Amino acid sequence: MKQEDRKRIYSQEYADLIIEYNVSGEELLTFEKDPRNFIDEKYAVIYFPNSKISEPLVNQSGYYVIPKLFGLVETSSLEEIGVTKIQNIPYLSLRGQDVLLGFIDTGIEYTNPLFQYSDNTTRIVSIWDQSIPNLQATDRTFYYGTEYTREQINEALQSDDPLSIVPSTDEIGHGTALAGLAGGSRLENENFAGVAPAAEYVIVKLKPAKETLRNFFLIPEDAICYQENDIMFGLQYLFNMARRLKKPIAICIGLGTNQGSHGGTGVLSDMINTLSDQVGIAITIAGGNEGNSGHHFYGEVDKSKGYTTVELKVGENEQGFSMELWGGVPGTYSIDMLSPTGQYVPRIPATFNEHRVISFLFENTTVIVDYLLLETQSGDQLILLRFKNSAPGIWRFNVYSGPISSGFHIWLPMRGFISDQTFFVNPNPDTTITNPGNAMFAITVVPYDHTNKSIYIYSSRGYSRTGVVKPELAAPGVNVYTPALNNQFQPQSGSSIAAAFTAGVTAMLLEWGIVKGNDRGMDTVQTKKYLIRGVKRMPNVVYPNKEWGYGMLDVYGIFISLRGEG
Repeated sequence: MKQEDRKRIYSQEYADLIIEYNVSGEELLTFEKDPRNFIDEKYAVIYFPNSKISEPLVNQSGYYVIPKLFGLVETSSLEEIGVTKIQNIPYLSLRGQDVLLGFIDTGIEYTNPLFQYSDNTTRIVSIWDQSIPNLQATDRTFYYGTEYTREQINEALQSDDPLSIVPSTDEIGHGTALAGLAGGSRLENENFAGVAPAAEYVIVKLKPAKETLRNFFLIPEDAICYQENDIMFGLQYLFNMARRLKKPIAICIGLGTNQGSHGGTGVLSDMINTLSDQVGIAITIAGGNEGNSGHHFYGEVDKSKGYTTVELKVGENEQGFSMELWGGVPGTYSIDMLSPTGQYVPRIPATFNEHRVISFLFENTTVIVDYLLLETQSGDQLILLRFKNSAPGIWRFNVYSGPISSGFHIWLPMRGFISDQTFFVNPNPDTTITNPGNAMFAITVVPYDHTNKSIYIYSSRGYSRTGVVKPELAAPGVNVYTPALNNQFQPQSGSSIAAAFTAGVTAMLLEWGIVKGNDRGMDTVQTKKYLIRGVKRMPNVVYPNKEWGYGMLDVYGIFISLRGEG
């Protein structure tokens, strides 16, 4: 890329759009003069002037081209998941040797002893910090961000001022926590060790989402969020590093969103499914903490009335938010609206690519409605609503269908992207796994309390919108003793904690299978099957189910099952 083109990657005057560049040229005519940054053999990102973005963008170019926004799915465990037993068996003693742990997150506090060998050298192979601009960046880092090597990190660790040499760090702590749980070195003074303490790290620190995209989806200013395309570039970077080093890699994604079909489609899910089929790759994803948030509604149209009413309570000081209605084939859906003060908007017909801007006089609210009768990635119908200056109170929507109704789902934004005072009056806790946790081939994990064997109160629930079993399993994720910034520890809960534990276990399995030669064809799907074989289950509970998947993570149980004792 030319240097002028690289500036667009960071410039707030340009929006990032994702294109499938091997489709017909006619579909891409709008973007033919804009620079392209290739992610893989299918997808690329173009940097499009904000001035050329008109409101009907969704209808003109498709919903998938707009990167979705992802947030952090957060709000004595090694014995619980069988790690200690396995590591105490001399023949196995799996600790992640010659395996990489990959994280796409908030970065890493590389000065923490958790990420160092006993001689105080780093266990980190490289850090790609997307947030530090570098106009000399090469195609190795997709022409943006700054890459720091093991040698540079070691030089920094020997300095009195490490950040003057490698200025990348984790200001939030989320990435540091997950990396520490998955593979942190044993710290005797803290009585702590990660699951795979012999593994090495490859780290991607995501750059914050651009204002244009945040404004389009009406994300609060203080919300931590990242763009889908940056996550995709990060995934490809991890894959490329693993191939370059000829080592297997266990990847952990502790991010999620309620945007998208929740059916395993979308460009990020598509990429995850493709990489999951690669030998030596195991991808674990946090399932989310949306189960009791009130952010999901499921309905079927009442045939006697011809519609079903949805009530949405909007909280005080809710500046704006988006809402997505997804209807499965062969159903066709349309809506009307009633504002809190009684202004009625008649039924908006389900015409092809309808775009409507509706102003509510007394509420001073604007609702932008986009109909996509055939959303490109899923083939299903999407109605996207964006509320600007959203008035508090009860908003009512009647959802109508054509002659055939197959049921519809509506999602509000995930926790952190919307206030706790905005929710559906009659929500449904199922089908609340955040994306990309619905990607079919990935390993999707939810948290439970290992002290009393209860599912986490906020845990998202399955299945996917298309009926795929999600999550596959549950792992410890409630009040877990977790690394924090400045070499501290604190109890934390959430599905990303469970995903970190599981990623560490997948590193152990990759060592057993790939490194030690017991299953050299192991990929994410095969790894998932091993995990499912070993799960612990409670009596009188039917599995799989929407809360626990197939059961509780237990790496020791995997090897018991391989002896024919499971």
